[in-house]
Amino acid sequence: MRGNAVAAALVAVSLGACGSITRGTTERMAFLSEPPGAQMVTTKGYACPATPCSLEVDRSDEFDVTFTKPGYQPQMIPVRTKVAGTGAAGFAGNILAGGVIGMGVDAATGAAMDHTPNPVNATLVPDALPSAQRERHRRKGKPEV
Repeated sequence: MRGNAVAAALVAVSLGACGSITRGTTERMAFLSEPPGAQMVTTKGYACPATPCSLEVDRSDEFDVTFTKPGYQPQMIPVRTKVAGTGAAGFAGNILAGGVIGMGVDAATGAAMDHTPNPVNATLVPDALPSAQRERHRRKGKPEV
């Protein structure tokens, strides 16, 4: 009886430890901008025509996100991966249960990783006034923007 309980516990730990099974190989990410309505494109080919939006991305992907909107300066934000708390627990569980194959799968698929930042939030800066507008502001005694 005790042997069955130990065997069942080992099976449960080995199945629960594998991040590829418990967390999956993709992660939902949110992309936001202020003001909203910016186009978002990444160096990995992910894109949204207008923010806010969310996409399913591979956990192992690291990329740069560029937000663009007419009248505003483009903004680039790097998105990197890190071992998540639950991913680390799953990876450690692979070691405890003797799951070398599970460790390899988790490492290869990025299942133990999370993206940072998530959500990706850009605050866009308005373009500078064109030189003709600056000159008109100067002649009227208005401060340059």
